[in-house]
Amino acid sequence: MASNSSALVPGDIEGGGEGPPRPNTMGWRELYLKEDWWAIYLGVGIVLVALIAFLNHSTVIKSLAINPGGLKWTSFSQLFNHFSANLDLYALQLLTWLIVFGVSTRIMGISTSKFVPSFIILYVLSIIMFSIGGWANASQYNLEPPLVALVLGLLIANVIPLPKWTDAGFRVEYYIKTGIVLLGAAFPISLLVSAGPVAIAQATLIALTTCLVIYFVATKFFGLDKRLAAVIGTGGAVCGVSGSMAVASAVGAKKEHLYTSVTLVVAWALVMIVFIPFASRALQLNAGVAGAWVGTSEFADAAGIAAASTYGRMVGHESAAIQGFTLMKVVGRDMWIGIWSFVFALIACLKWEKEECGVRPSPKEIWWRFPKFVIGFFVVSLFMSSVTAGYSTADFKKIVTPDLLAPIASLRTWTFIFCFLSIGLTTRFRELKSVGWKPFGAFTTGVLVNVTLGFILSVYVFGSFWSALVK
Repeated sequence: MASNSSALVPGDIEGGGEGPPRPNTMGWRELYLKEDWWAIYLGVGIVLVALIAFLNHSTVIKSLAINPGGLKWTSFSQLFNHFSANLDLYALQLLTWLIVFGVSTRIMGISTSKFVPSFIILYVLSIIMFSIGGWANASQYNLEPPLVALVLGLLIANVIPLPKWTDAGFRVEYYIKTGIVLLGAAFPISLLVSAGPVAIAQATLIALTTCLVIYFVATKFFGLDKRLAAVIGTGGAVCGVSGSMAVASAVGAKKEHLYTSVTLVVAWALVMIVFIPFASRALQLNAGVAGAWVGTSEFADAAGIAAASTYGRMVGHESAAIQGFTLMKVVGRDMWIGIWSFVFALIACLKWEKEECGVRPSPKEIWWRFPKFVIGFFVVSLFMSSVTAGYSTADFKKIVTPDLLAPIASLRTWTFIFCFLSIGLTTRFRELKSVGWKPFGAFTTGVLVNVTLGFILSVYVFGSFWSALVK
């Protein structure tokens, strides 16, 4: 798991010895060894291929983007006929995914002999998820693909003893980062410019408040170690697993501190995937508002996308919900990972144990910890905005949306489904560590503050702004 991971995989943490993993400054090798960069290459590559096909009136990208999610089938015979008629396209799609993900993961050091069969399992399960979502009565029973994928994955992983090698294909963060880069294609750069300040302001208030509350309660009320307090505080305030790992490394926390934070993050992230969508529905929240609430209150990109997508599909405005989430989480909170790491490294070095500080923290820490895939998101948004700027509103809806943006959105949805299933399939409850009631109490206090403050900011303070995302 990379240092800026957003995955929910407690059993996949790198590092040896007594302490947590140190900053991974591998220089130029990072460009081909990190999932962040490969997510950019793959996401930008898909967008370029889609654009070339669009300009040449080719249907190749639309064929590769096929899925059964929009069938609205009422009988299994309809579903069977769909797959019978398009078997060649699904075979080509699977082969394409195997090549792009298989080659890149092999370069990153993942065994191809393990990845290929694992990914085939993931692909088959994803088709089942799409098929469930394509059932005409799916929404009536709240059978939203993200939630169903997560629950099914959890059931399989915790009931059926999957061999450990299957994790090779369940690359949570790779799939979610690729999907977020692709999400940039549907994000007008004008929206990023106008919404950026609001998202950053709300995220800043959330990050500061939540982190300080957890840190204060942990140290002053429960008497916990300052390093543990810093790790769980950042995990709850910024970006879950990635924030925990980054700060644990920056302050020299013990490995058990990191595992404690990861366990708390995983547990509460899973709860929020279910709680926020259904609470939002009970409160009849606008999709954009609910997406922003998810963005301020979830602990990982993957979990947040699942929650936002679930609610968006419930109310028929998935795009607005995902946009609200992305602006708050990716544009707003994720930016804080490097900053918190640098700040806590300074505090640990200059105040906590000055005599043990071997290397003075460098501002480069901010770049080392920066989630690089966000760059791809901005690049794709800027590129697609400039390419489609010349189309009238009518032509955009009639030509650009169905022939260019829709195929990209379908491929993005595939990566999201891969991610949601992978979260469940790699979350084995027996591997979660016992954290004790004091860390649990401190973190839970932060969760309550986070969720409440996020609701107030998203619904009342900036509610009119987030509501405008629904058009």
